[in-house]
Amino acid sequence: MKLTTWNVNGLRARLTHVIDFLREHQPDVLCLQETKVQDHQFPHEPLEDEGYNIEISGQKSYNGVAILARHPIEDVVQGLPDDEPDAEKRVLGCIVGDLMVLDLYVPNGKDIDTESYRFKLDWFRRLRTFLDQKYSAAEKVALVGDFNVAMDDRDVYDPVAWDGGILCSKPERAAMHSLFDFGLTDLFREQCQDGGIYTWWNYKAGKAAKDEGLRIDYILSSPPLTELCSEIVIHKEERLKRSPSDHAPVTAVFKD
Repeated sequence: MKLTTWNVNGLRARLTHVIDFLREHQPDVLCLQETKVQDHQFPHEPLEDEGYNIEISGQKSYNGVAILARHPIEDVVQGLPDDEPDAEKRVLGCIVGDLMVLDLYVPNGKDIDTESYRFKLDWFRRLRTFLDQKYSAAEKVALVGDFNVAMDDRDVYDPVAWDGGILCSKPERAAMHSLFDFGLTDLFREQCQDGGIYTWWNYKAGKAAKDEGLRIDYILSSPPLTELCSEIVIHKEERLKRSPSDHAPVTAVFKD
């Protein structure tokens, strides 16, 4: 089984890229973030034509998450339980077969010592509470998405310049570790200890061509799922295409 996560930075702008990716790689489950489209404008038909069932939680111009699956999608969850009625669309969960998937677009935080940064840290706290209430590490659980945190210096092209700043601060990294403490494993790090491998590159100054990026997109898995993972791939080639997302897809392959 193939599970892919991808921050597409606007689904309608990147629809051709997504369809091409589906045809080439044929993931069983594709989790999208930052779809930036209201539910009534979501491009269902061209994606369903590729053989996928779809669940969505979108909003205009910002945020938005979607899950595509070749098999039936069940037990759909939208948002965190204590979200405000007008909360940003950042969480979508479901069950596909025996896999419990949580598709996440974590708040960016904007800058240290801002209300947005404090909101981000509290959002992580609320997410961990939700995990404890809804899921068990004894089941096949995957948390995937854009977490907007680079876990350590190996995940940052210039650790000195980014030291202590947004996406790399100690409190953000501690918040990520709170998810690991639930019983989750960073599948990429499980299989590769090398630094200098990224999933996001700023659009400015040819960062992707120079490979000056951060690794902020993850597939985290519970022990029963981690044991089945045979491969994890970061599809950097998608970032180098014309009119790309600023993120690359990440795919984990699991044995049956």
